[in-house]
Amino acid sequence: MIRQAKGKTPRRPPPKKPSSNQKDPVGVYCRVRPLGAEDEECCIEVISSSTIQLHAPEGFKTNRNGEYKETQCSFKKVFGVSVSQMELFEYVAKPLVDDLIHGKNGLLFTYGVTGSGKTFTMTGSPGQGGLLPRSLDMIFNTIGPYQAKRYVFKTDDKNGMDVQSEVDALLERQRRENNLPAPKATPSRQKLDPEIADMIKPEEAYKAGGVDEDSSYSIFVSYIEIYNNYIYDLLEENQEDAIKPKWNGGGTPVRQNTEFIPPQSKILREDQNHNMYVSGCMEVEVKSAEEAFQVFWRGQKKRKIANTRLNRESSRSHSVFIIKLAQAPLDADGDNILQDKSQVNVSQLCLVDLAGSERTGRTGAEGTRIREAGNINQSLLTLRTCIEILRENQMCGTNKMVPYRDSKVTHLFKNYFDGEGKVKMVVCVNPKADDYEETLLVMRFAEMTQEVEIARPVDRPICGFTPGRRNRNQAFKEELSRKLEERGGPVDRDVPSVITHLVHSLPPLPSSELTDPHDDITLPRLIETLQSRHRIRQMMIDEYNKAANMMKSMLQELDSNLISKDNFIHEQNGKLFEKDKVIQTNKAEIERLEKKTKMQEHKIDILQKTTKIYEDDKRSLRQELETREQRLHRELSEKRRMEQRMHGVVSDTQHKWEKECERRVNAMQLEMQNKLWVKDEKLKQLKAIVTESKTPGRPDPPPRQTQPQPQPQRPSREERLPAKRSASPSPVPTATPVRPLHRRSRSAGGEKWVDHKPASSLDLGTVLQPVIPNAIQVSAPSEKALSKCDRYVLTHQEVASDGEIQTKLIKGEVIKTRGGGQAVQFTDIETLKQELTTVSSRKRKSSEGTPASGDRADGAWTDVETRCSVAVEMRAGSNMGPGFEHHGITKRRKP
Repeated sequence: MIRQAKGKTPRRPPPKKPSSNQKDPVGVYCRVRPLGAEDEECCIEVISSSTIQLHAPEGFKTNRNGEYKETQCSFKKVFGVSVSQMELFEYVAKPLVDDLIHGKNGLLFTYGVTGSGKTFTMTGSPGQGGLLPRSLDMIFNTIGPYQAKRYVFKTDDKNGMDVQSEVDALLERQRRENNLPAPKATPSRQKLDPEIADMIKPEEAYKAGGVDEDSSYSIFVSYIEIYNNYIYDLLEENQEDAIKPKWNGGGTPVRQNTEFIPPQSKILREDQNHNMYVSGCMEVEVKSAEEAFQVFWRGQKKRKIANTRLNRESSRSHSVFIIKLAQAPLDADGDNILQDKSQVNVSQLCLVDLAGSERTGRTGAEGTRIREAGNINQSLLTLRTCIEILRENQMCGTNKMVPYRDSKVTHLFKNYFDGEGKVKMVVCVNPKADDYEETLLVMRFAEMTQEVEIARPVDRPICGFTPGRRNRNQAFKEELSRKLEERGGPVDRDVPSVITHLVHSLPPLPSSELTDPHDDITLPRLIETLQSRHRIRQMMIDEYNKAANMMKSMLQELDSNLISKDNFIHEQNGKLFEKDKVIQTNKAEIERLEKKTKMQEHKIDILQKTTKIYEDDKRSLRQELETREQRLHRELSEKRRMEQRMHGVVSDTQHKWEKECERRVNAMQLEMQNKLWVKDEKLKQLKAIVTESKTPGRPDPPPRQTQPQPQPQRPSREERLPAKRSASPSPVPTATPVRPLHRRSRSAGGEKWVDHKPASSLDLGTVLQPVIPNAIQVSAPSEKALSKCDRYVLTHQEVASDGEIQTKLIKGEVIKTRGGGQAVQFTDIETLKQELTTVSSRKRKSSEGTPASGDRADGAWTDVETRCSVAVEMRAGSNMGPGFEHHGITKRRKP
């Protein structure tokens, strides 16, 4: 069987509103609060009346290259730290109050991080009233003379307004005063709460122009808060806690004592005009600004606040103060309100103090505070998302659904973003460097909000009655009262009645009809009646004159008494005036003392609250200190155990490495002894080769000196020393003197040299010696000599392993240092080696003739003298060593 598909419920069509092609952007203003301390780092600079600049604080890098980035943000107007509350109200809230009086809606909310001054901007303090008290004062200054009597306007609990006659209103007022008396207006300012007294100075009062004088007005206020995404009425007399246990009828909790459920909050509903409102919210009718602000302050004391690390009194909920203005025209006579509900116009102004966005890591929130912060940030995120989608729909032409229902804040005010009224936002920022990251996010949201446009609301239709009805009715009543006072009351109606009474008191006239000329009865009877009436009249005149005289005398007596009494009263008035002055002085003094007393009581309350907060903080800090001390003791004990364990490990490792080092030292010593023995063996072989070259047929060389030079003895293996030893003087040959020949050294060139020869150097007098032109010879290097030259050479002499003197030329370059000095970088080593001989002989090759008896071939060079006269130049790092054959060019000497 095929089931028929269910059809979806059709969506209710949207309300048909008058189309308005004109749109206004959301007005976004910025207010910068002063720094808490002068030495704090500031990250915000006001560069013009509409632009601010953000500087990244020290240690905060915004670019990958490590440079600091400066960000500029533009607003409709920027208010610096020196701007007063009155100037802020004049630019921001005054236009919204004008629209409210002329029947248009408005929404104003403050936005910013926690501790940026949002509540101060909205509420203010004594002497510095915020936007809310100044708005109330301007409203009542404007509509004060045109207010309707209490209970003439009546709410219908469906976001509508009923109107009733003054008689019904009087009956309802009497009934409520007998049963549940409404809050009455404060008779004088001295009975106000000291926290809200003197919020606005008289010279700072504003008044709107263009008010409709032919209408009657009434103000209703309501105050709600959105806490953890639940709506609560702050004006309810029995306000329940946000969290409470659930109890059943038997008096026992349904759940355990540790489990709690949130209570039922107020519900958002939609009225017949598709506007959102809070169902069951209490709306209080107020008749003065003082009474309205008293109602606000009564709800403000119930608002959820808490102490965090960043703000002593941090708002934990979004507060919404709604000012509703009911307006109805007068009838044609201008005397009474028109009894027609369709003619009642209701406009409202919503003042919203949003809770500040915060990071739980900076505020140190725990438990309930974390949940509150999460709900606050979530609602602000939903607001930001709605603004982003609205901006995208308007700029890109899309039709995405705006998620108003995700949060109570956006759901309550969705009509304003759909074109029901103007929307303005005051962005409050704290210039301290710690809030830089949060402030940057707030600035981005504010700039995005400015791009959202709201449709301008349509003006309401004007009533068709003739204007000026109230003034005409008032003028007529004043003229009628003036005429009645001039005439002394209703005289025209009393005079005819008195005359008629006097006429009826006289004897009646007889019939005076004459039928016969000889009638003698009618005329005498008429004459007698007239005479009787004349006597009565004369008696009445006499009595009247007597009464008039008596009245005159009485009046004269009363007049004299009155004059004396007037004098006495004048006297008493003078005394009374003096007493009044004394009383006024005493009243002023009493008022001052009462105000001072209340201020002192208020300060005492604040100090008590602060003391309680400090005690709680002290208790929590003490608990935290005890916890940390316990943790520290545990860590110290653990550290001691770890030190003991590591000490044992270190001692074991040290003992192990000592054994290993001893083993390695022994091995190294053995290896070095073996190397020395090998070297000694090589030296023995080399000496044997040299001694074998002297054959018996060759004449003995003459002695070099009178005293023979002892040959160096090879030390024993236990007494071996390093190869470098002090230079010994070279023996002078006794043969024919030889003219020294010089060769061109590789060090010759265009550079200037420092020739460093120590004082202990010996002049060997060899044929081939290094000559360095353009050199400065020094025995010890100096900074002055090094600064004049480019190259450096050090002559070093030492005794070689075969007992001969070996000369090394160590070369380097002179380099300028950064500090202004000179340094030498060694680049090359040139080695010169000399061997001594006693007999000069000619060189012979083994291929020329037969050698003499006893001669043996000794390589390519058979003459020892010739071999010793060869200079060998060797660079550092060469592969030359024992057994490597070197070839050189011999220099002939003259005979």
